[in-house]
Amino acid sequence: MTEERRAAGATRSDADIDARVRFLTELARRLHLAGVSSQRLEGAVRATARALHVNAEVWSTPTGLLLSLSDSDVLHGTQQTRVLRLEPGTVDLSALVQLDRIAEDVLSGRLSVQAAWDTMRALDRPVTTGQRVRLVGAFGLASAAVAGLLGTGWLDIAVALAIGLIIGWIVLMSMTRPHLAAASEAVAALVATTLATAFAHFVAPLSLQTVIVASLIVLMPGLTLTTAVTELATQQLVTGTTRFAGALTVLLKLTFGSVAATQVLTAIGWTVPAAVPVALPRIVEVVAAVAAAGSFAILFNAARRDVPLVMASAILGYVLTRAAGDWLGFADGTFAGGVFFASLIVAALSNLYGRFAGRPGALVRLPGIMLLVPGSVGFRALGFVMEKDYAVGFDTLVAVLSALLALTAGLLFGALLVPPRRHL
Repeated sequence: MTEERRAAGATRSDADIDARVRFLTELARRLHLAGVSSQRLEGAVRATARALHVNAEVWSTPTGLLLSLSDSDVLHGTQQTRVLRLEPGTVDLSALVQLDRIAEDVLSGRLSVQAAWDTMRALDRPVTTGQRVRLVGAFGLASAAVAGLLGTGWLDIAVALAIGLIIGWIVLMSMTRPHLAAASEAVAALVATTLATAFAHFVAPLSLQTVIVASLIVLMPGLTLTTAVTELATQQLVTGTTRFAGALTVLLKLTFGSVAATQVLTAIGWTVPAAVPVALPRIVEVVAAVAAAGSFAILFNAARRDVPLVMASAILGYVLTRAAGDWLGFADGTFAGGVFFASLIVAALSNLYGRFAGRPGALVRLPGIMLLVPGSVGFRALGFVMEKDYAVGFDTLVAVLSALLALTAGLLFGALLVPPRRHL
């Protein structure tokens, strides 16, 4: 009779650990797809596993997950290993909030691990036509907003808006066409450069480089570069190196597409006359910052209730950078002091929000640094190098490294001042 009870207990324990392992595996997979960086994903999964009495070893890379899980209440319990091959994740704030809430319900006992797993599986929804339209619109809105923030003219803003919409359509098409997806950045850069040059040659002069950069701004891997350097700084060496290489490859594809188009168009005689500088009202910068913040809310798939928070965070990051540069004089030194100051404040505030609101600090942190990341500067630096203007290219690359260093340091010091809630 005793042996039968032990056998029944072992069976229940095996079934229970299977449910917990399945829940943790699905949680890790979905956090990866929601664009959570490696050190935050691993920390969040380990913390959740400890609360569920599971020993967890987690290794996250940009293209996969490796998990080794076992019951911590069973001495020398059998480890279960899960290997997942995944596509690189993209930031999805709505999914992140839902996953955080599900994990919170499990840890508080309001939801069983089996019910939580079922709830996560029910989160999958097909992409609607409205979402596709909003995505394309966000590309155009972001392009026009960045053109406005760069202080260009009205015509440049309008052209950047139109080309940005076309780039958004190309990206949308690449989501269901693997062969196009592999070369989508190069194709987008080639199209943007060709259209901007054609407009400047046949219709009216433009600030060509500004329009091209603004049109491609959503594809610039500035956030990926920042994440990679942060991972390297937190000893995620394999993941950080891999992500940095991926971001550099995207920059190279963008640069190649733009430079190749420029060479061909120059060869066929398309010239671009110099545009006359136009002074825009200061209100344009304000409207552009708000428009950029709205585009981030769409691109990051923020839930409707979180849109004001996401927009306010993006605007705050930009205002802090301008304030530190213009008022505190940080823009005069070789170190990007304004970026450091803004990222530190944004990181600390995001962690405070996470602790007091009981929600992911990423809702504040990610949009708050989006206007600080140096993706467009890296694009210009590689463009100078490919055009054999090595001196200017090297100086621009130094500016990129300075901005990356300042941004990463600000994020790390902000987390030191206010530790994050459950790593998210």
